[in-house]
Amino acid sequence: MAIAEEAWDCRASFFVSSHRIDKYNMYAYNMGKYENEVLIMYEFEHTITTTAQAATIWALYSDIATWTEWDKGIAFASLEGPFVRGTRGILQPEGQGRLSFELTEIEPCQGFSDVTDIPGAGIQVRFTHRLAPSDEGTLVTHRVAITGPNADAVGPDFIAALSEGIPHTMAGLAAMALEKERANERQ
Repeated sequence: MAIAEEAWDCRASFFVSSHRIDKYNMYAYNMGKYENEVLIMYEFEHTITTTAQAATIWALYSDIATWTEWDKGIAFASLEGPFVRGTRGILQPEGQGRLSFELTEIEPCQGFSDVTDIPGAGIQVRFTHRLAPSDEGTLVTHRVAITGPNADAVGPDFIAALSEGIPHTMAGLAAMALEKERANERQ
């Protein structure tokens, strides 16, 4: 579902907890049910730097059994196969029902993306997780984008809640990666 940059009509920024949340109004071309309609997208991105190695973080990303350990906002997570593009899984946010998701992009030691359709809310949620080297260690970036016919109605509250939790999730991920590296050094 690619959209040419020139299709963006307007962009407004919202500030929640000192992180920028962008709202895009896009005129969607050739997008199936969204053809010739305005598509609303809310996006949040957060980046941290850690001394943990990308390979250690990747091992946590690709082992879904660890997700509930480093992301306290997840009560349950499972995959119906290996950690590869196209594999579907189930994720249950704390205090909510279970949601199906699909791994849409996998680049070992560099990142992955997944998408969750929430038909009852009229939205689709895309998460992107990226790892990149830096002089200080590893840059870890998590990005979430919300689109769909109901994104303008539920997007602001949904993205605001995610923007509160994602920095804590990332801190938990980095802490667990460092803990694993220290444990490996002691062995």
